[in-house]
Amino acid sequence: MSLEERAKATAKNIEGKAQEAVGNVTGDPKDQAEGQAKQAESQVRHAVEDVKDSVKKNID
Repeated sequence: MSLEERAKATAKNIEGKAQEAVGNVTGDPKDQAEGQAKQAESQVRHAVEDVKDSVKKNID
């Protein structure tokens, strides 16, 4: 798996958590939703990398 892709996904997750937290503090539902969406995107990216690893392991 690409370590770079994992790092990008983790950064996106952190960014989403921060944005959601700001939305919670300010009461801005748009920031909350965007933060949650970024976290979901991060989970998808991690899942894709897991699948890539699994396929590569089975091929090797």
